[in-house]
Amino acid sequence: MHGFLPTTRDEMNAAGLSQLDFILITGDAYVDHPSFGTAIISRVIEAEGFSVGIIAQPDWRNDHDYTRLGRPKYGFMINSGNIDSMVAHYSVSLSRRNYDAYTAGGKPGKRPDRALTVYSKAIRRIYGPDMPIVIGGLEASLRRFAHYDYWDDSVHPSILVDAQADLLSFGMGELQTIEIVHRLAAGEDIRQMRDIRGTCYLCDPEDTPWGAAQCPDFEIVSRDKKNYCKATRIQMDNQDEVSGKTIIQRHGDKMLVQNPPMRMLTTEELDRVYDLPYMRTWHPSYKDEGGVPGLQEVEFSIAHNRGCFGACNFCSIAFHQGRRIAVRSVESVLKEAHLLTTLPGFKGYIHDVGGPTANFRRPSCQKQLTAGLCKGGKKCLAPTPCPALEVDHSEYLDMLRQIRQIPGIKKVFIRSGIRYDYMLAGKDDTFLKELVANHVSGQLKVAPEHCSDQVLDNMGKPHIEVYRRFAEMFYDETKRIGKKQYLVPYLMSSHPGSTLRDAVELSLFLKEHGMHPEQVQDFYPTPGTVSTCMFYTGMNPYTMEPVFVPRTKEEKAMQRALLQYFLPQNHRLVVKGLKMAGRTDLIGTGPGCLVPPLKEEQRSSGSSPKNGTKNARPSNRSSTRPAASAAPVKTGRRGRQKNNRKG
Repeated sequence: MHGFLPTTRDEMNAAGLSQLDFILITGDAYVDHPSFGTAIISRVIEAEGFSVGIIAQPDWRNDHDYTRLGRPKYGFMINSGNIDSMVAHYSVSLSRRNYDAYTAGGKPGKRPDRALTVYSKAIRRIYGPDMPIVIGGLEASLRRFAHYDYWDDSVHPSILVDAQADLLSFGMGELQTIEIVHRLAAGEDIRQMRDIRGTCYLCDPEDTPWGAAQCPDFEIVSRDKKNYCKATRIQMDNQDEVSGKTIIQRHGDKMLVQNPPMRMLTTEELDRVYDLPYMRTWHPSYKDEGGVPGLQEVEFSIAHNRGCFGACNFCSIAFHQGRRIAVRSVESVLKEAHLLTTLPGFKGYIHDVGGPTANFRRPSCQKQLTAGLCKGGKKCLAPTPCPALEVDHSEYLDMLRQIRQIPGIKKVFIRSGIRYDYMLAGKDDTFLKELVANHVSGQLKVAPEHCSDQVLDNMGKPHIEVYRRFAEMFYDETKRIGKKQYLVPYLMSSHPGSTLRDAVELSLFLKEHGMHPEQVQDFYPTPGTVSTCMFYTGMNPYTMEPVFVPRTKEEKAMQRALLQYFLPQNHRLVVKGLKMAGRTDLIGTGPGCLVPPLKEEQRSSGSSPKNGTKNARPSNRSSTRPAASAAPVKTGRRGRQKNNRKG
């Protein structure tokens, strides 16, 4: 291994470098592991023959901290970290978080709000108009157009306008980065680099390219929600490398231009990315603080794919990584598995072999390769699988079997998203059986998200009957082989389309299955998702039909409380929510009730609470398993933009 990239002048001197070709600034602590975007991009640039330095979490209040590595020869690459800095700082209730997994010791406050903009403007101020600046990563990618900003409750312009950068690289970034660095080194003016796929730039209106799909102007979408929906639809429908057009959107006296998405990496190219000389740990300067917590989840995990054709409406992955699947070769994955067995701290357990969706290793259909993905909001899997869907787990299964045979590996788990609807669409249950027998660490996390059909339709998820079928098969197979294993469903409250009655329906579903969620995930309106468009506009951007949106703190609190109706501290909110939903039949002490009456109501009635006469559960709700077989449900903050999570 080459050692860490330099982060100080002393480290530059030790490497014999008087000036760096490129400097990469990030809002995360420096972790040289392929699960961190900073590590990948910096190693990719290094592999192209350039010197790279890292300024991790600069003190944005001190200009000197931005100059600690001197002036780069060719330019700066800037990102805010693995997740949006505002999501890193604030919960969905807008309260300040007191923990940051991507900072040494988990300490908060090591980066500013809107970190990408702050860093980029500082570099522009310090180094002047001629210094090339490229912004990228999740925060740039999801904010590349005019977008609704939940934290300000207003529409913001493209982040490229505020950041004062030259180029915005969206998506995973390797191929466009390689092209950018070579063209800069060849002496090309970055302001003339207007033909690189996977990038955005600003230009004068008269220089706007012909034939582009035009979104309504920033000023229009800021005041007109129907036009905001129209812009969202144009953006989502053109995020395909085969059929995607150039997109333009006027911002004042400038035109924002998004070139078509960069193509996905080939298997050979993706193998090369993961074969780069990562140190696979955090920089030693963090030793006294106990390291960087965010590494723990991924240190002994393997990513074998990218992209997700599931494209749930609340998830940012399709807009960032794309809906086409890129995969590493089996040989590359096996090589990394062998490497993990040699690392300090490895105890024989590979925590995950996955990606955005663990069991995707092929395109959704052949049309995707030649004509591109379907537009108009059509889904490959929801509400039912497309007739053209091709399901094949054979290569993934073969890869898992080979990993299990490697000396030193005791167990191989799958912890990232499993699409059970894709699994059930297969020809047989071979994958399910091997999953249950070999790859569940006691609990398997899956994502039904809700049980109401109308909510699931707004989420772009399959209906709950699919989950019921999967759960029944999972528990049947678990029982057959004599194991005790449980499903841990991810659940979401207050998604657009979810009324109080829908929240009541979900609470009854939880009661039926004996589930007691320890945490509940409220919908978080982050930039770059269809669901965020629904939240802001109150409309479905594809149908333009109105969508109910829970907006007040009280209503969102009631929906959240209904998912934890069993907690004493939620009693009053649950009773109020049931009354507002017209479900007073669920207030009582009978087996079909959720909560007893409030004590003051019992006293005023002068009698003990009576058993409710209605069970109120729909007659088609047959339990797939008795309550004793269900595990406590944990549905809180989790890995990836964890902002709304992958499906």
